[in-house]
Amino acid sequence: MKLSKEFYNGVIIFIGIALYFLLMEALHLSNVYFLRLFNIVFVYYGVNRTLKSNFAAGKTNFADNAISALLTALFGVFLSISGLVAYIYAKGGDDYIKTLSDTLLFVGSPSVMTYNISLLFEGIVSAVIVTFSLMLFWKKKYPSD
Repeated sequence: MKLSKEFYNGVIIFIGIALYFLLMEALHLSNVYFLRLFNIVFVYYGVNRTLKSNFAAGKTNFADNAISALLTALFGVFLSISGLVAYIYAKGGDDYIKTLSDTLLFVGSPSVMTYNISLLFEGIVSAVIVTFSLMLFWKKKYPSD
């Protein structure tokens, strides 16, 4: 069974983000909110791999590449959020949520699902931003005739 390049690169994004956050947790840096911003590097890497392979294969249609890039980023986001839900429940569920960084805006104490749905929206927005910025980069690199 051959996996699509979008899913494969989405898995690469997931593995990169998971290892990064596990390393941050091991080094006791998970409460430093600005370090969370570096996870976008993994999203850029995975989406860029997809676009690079598309252009290498001669696929230059802007809309098709945008869909391919967005799918890659969304696969990475959904896999990462799913992994986070599993990790949080493995660490104690709602009790573990209380120990996480207070960088998201919540009133009261969020549940596991509230916390992860907020991160899901954040991830979807970043996926769209990464997709559009890389599409502009590749459009400039390979302008249409």
